[in-house]
Amino acid sequence: MVYSRNIGGLLLLPLILSLPGRAQDTFPDVQRVVAVGDIHGDYTQFISLLQTARVIDRKGKWIGGKTHLVQTGDVLDRGPDSRKVMDLLMELEPQAQKAGGRVHALLGNHETMNLYGDLRYVSKEEFASYRDGNSEYLRDQYFQLTLDALKKKGTPPADPEAFRRTFDQEHPLGWVEHLQAFSPQGKYGKWLRQHNAIVRINDVVFLHGGIGPKYASRTLAEINQTIQAELNDFSKLQNGMTADDEGPLWYRGLAQGPESSLLEHVDRVLQNLGARYLVIGHTVRPAILPRFGGRVITIDVGLSKVYGGPPALLIIEGPKFYALYRGHQLDLPVDGVDPLPYLKAAAALDPPPSPIETLIEGRAVPDFVEK
Repeated sequence: MVYSRNIGGLLLLPLILSLPGRAQDTFPDVQRVVAVGDIHGDYTQFISLLQTARVIDRKGKWIGGKTHLVQTGDVLDRGPDSRKVMDLLMELEPQAQKAGGRVHALLGNHETMNLYGDLRYVSKEEFASYRDGNSEYLRDQYFQLTLDALKKKGTPPADPEAFRRTFDQEHPLGWVEHLQAFSPQGKYGKWLRQHNAIVRINDVVFLHGGIGPKYASRTLAEINQTIQAELNDFSKLQNGMTADDEGPLWYRGLAQGPESSLLEHVDRVLQNLGARYLVIGHTVRPAILPRFGGRVITIDVGLSKVYGGPPALLIIEGPKFYALYRGHQLDLPVDGVDPLPYLKAAAALDPPPSPIETLIEGRAVPDFVEK
């Protein structure tokens, strides 16, 4: 795992910073919540969904009033336009707050990967979006720093020309600017480091991946403060929460683990967090799905063009839960309500054959591409 990149002081500022003030993580008395799962660079699909949910207008301006918009992480990587999605979220945050609403752009595993320098899932189109007239110069400087470091270690490349060709392939134009943008004082690095990984709105907890047994007793504040501390001091990442498979950014058990063996765990997590429901992304499912009798709701439908999933999001209005699925608002069963009518209604909106049929027929939902 890559935790940092050293560019000789040219680009990367010190990684150990004073921690910013604690962000608010609990929001009571909210009448309407719109929650969107993993976007992975699909700006077009994202704005279309927000317009359908009456959160933004055709010009991309906030019209959601006191709505709380929750994006559960993984705006970044794979697709071409995650920079545009972040810019939109940054513009909507003050607009929503002025109207009495909120935008909660939560951290996902891909946000944190970009912050600590693991760029293996950044698309070539994404790097290109950071390219400017200074890109070749910056890359040449970074190459020279890398070459000087190798010579200083006594391991210069045997074939300098081949080494440069490989270097350029691995560091496309825009790569250095991307690294700058996610540094502690970069536009996106500074912005993301101010965000929570988990919030509670009314009696619903929202986060990216899930909470494994290892972290079942952690509070909202402990989770957010721990991840924030690790992102502000990369030496804490090793054996930390941010990259842990059981941690809130990576755990998949609540989305695809056997419900029978995890019931007690879900009960414990909900009781500990003072919540009635958990809403998670991270693991692609064929629709907005209730699990554990509707106490856990998965909202990553693979809506990015990269995955080809349906346009769908979650709406909570007072005590009612809905799935906005392919432009249709469907009642979402929670609190032990039979999910079959909902599944049939959603499947009927899909082009045949619908992947939801596997649920209706009682077969296991196929796993999608790992992320």
